Parts: sequence; structure tokens; C-alpha cells
Amino acid sequence: MSPDELLDVFHRRIRLPDADTIPGWKQELDGLVHRSYDEGPGGGGFVETPRGLGDDPDAVIAAQVEFFRARGLSFEWKTYAYDEPADLGDRLARHGFVAEDPETLILGEVDRILERPLALPSKVVLRDVEEPADFHRIAVLMDTLWHSGLERVEDRLAAEARMFPDRLIVSLIEDALRGPDGPALTAAWIRFHPGTGFASLWGGGTLPEWRRQGLYSAILVHRARLAKERGYEFLRVDASPDSRPILQKLGLHAVTTTTPYTFTPEP
Repeated sequence: MSPDELLDVFHRRIRLPDADTIPGWKQELDGLVHRSYDEGPGGGGFVETPRGLGDDPDAVIAAQVEFFRARGLSFEWKTYAYDEPADLGDRLARHGFVAEDPETLILGEVDRILERPLALPSKVVLRDVEEPADFHRIAVLMDTLWHSGLERVEDRLAAEARMFPDRLIVSLIEDALRGPDGPALTAAWIRFHPGTGFASLWGGGTLPEWRRQGLYSAILVHRARLAKERGYEFLRVDASPDSRPILQKLGLHAVTTTTPYTFTPEP
């Protein structure tokens, strides 16, 4: 499929029905706004508007700010380059949102990824995560790479895996000699979105000293196999500049860019 065809399928199957929210989060449709949030410890929210913002965009934005401010929750408004109005980012900035680094939406067919063998160095082991201690090791890796917070990653990811084992599989790569006693060298997870044909890929961080040894590609092919086994046709990745060329080399397509805008209420 062409990039335009993939984006069209993604928009219809994922964005319009809001089919990629985090399992267990409250999910609401507030007019044109798709909203999901968690009011628990370390909670937050996400908003996007795939159908535009209507005749009074600023009123819609202000209403969402008030909704989350009243609950003391930070939230992210995820924008896509083709969203309307065209000046959505500027409007969000005027309402107090802060633009984060843009990412590239990468889409592709599972079968294209599986055309490549899963080539893994003999000195490492790739496995799916089952033990609680593994989630701590993954959180340490993610915090080391992206300063994402140990408890936030460990608690949320472990809870999601425990509550929705049919919707999430977490994998890691570790040193074959040190095993669970060593650090996670690479960690990533795949979320399945039932009824859409899409599975989404997350994580993928690798310790700097282990990069350029094929670990990222190997864990990607592994997750494509998991998707194929469950009957999923398409993969979705929100890619950083580092991972984008690897994904494209493996046969996926850059279809548009996304920019998250975050709002943090004052204490």
C-alpha cells in the first residue's frame, strides 16, 4: 500500500473511532474532542480532534483546559500535520500549551517487516516479559534514556500488562551471560487494537553501548511476528529522528508528522 492509502486506513480505523487509547483509561467524546484520562496517582490525559474544531476553535480548547485544570491533571493534545484548523498549534500555544519535539507517524504492513529474518547477536537473549522485576529493569532503562521517571513507567506498564494481557506484550533483550541480573539492553512493547487490523509499537530504547548491533531491528521483527500470529495486518509507530530511518529501511512508510502539546495546570 502507498503512504497515502495507509494514512487513510489509519485515519478511518484508528483516529475517528479513537481506537488507540490506553486500556483502562476513561474515554469520552466531548463534541468534536476525543478525550481519555486517568485520575489515579501519576495520571494524566490525552486529547485529539480528528474531525477539526468547528466554528469556534478557541472555545473548544478553553473548555478542555478547564476540564483538566479542574481535576489537577496535566494532559497532552496530540496534533497531526493535516489537522484543522491549520493554525491549531499556534492556538494551543496561546492557551498555555508547550510544544514538545515532533515525531513522524510511521505505518506499514506486517508482512513487509517479516520479509527480513530476525537476526540477533549470539551474546544476547530476546524474550517476552512476565516477571515483575523485569518491569523495574525496563523502567531503569527508559529513565536512563529519556528521564521518564522510574515509578511512572514501572507502575503503569506493569499494571497495564497485568490487567490487559490480551492487549499488551512487553519484550526485552538482555545479556545472555548476566540474564536477569544485568540491565535491560533494549525494551519495547506492542499494543493490539482489536477490530482495527492495527498494532502499535512503543519503546525500543537501547543502551548507547549496545546500539548499531541490530537489537532495535530484532525486537521490531519479533513484535511483527506477534502481530502476525494474532491476525493483525498493520503496524503503527510514532518515531523519533533516530528510529525513523531504521523503520523505513525495514519497509515502513513515513506518512505525516505529529506534535504533542502539553498543558500543566498550576499547583
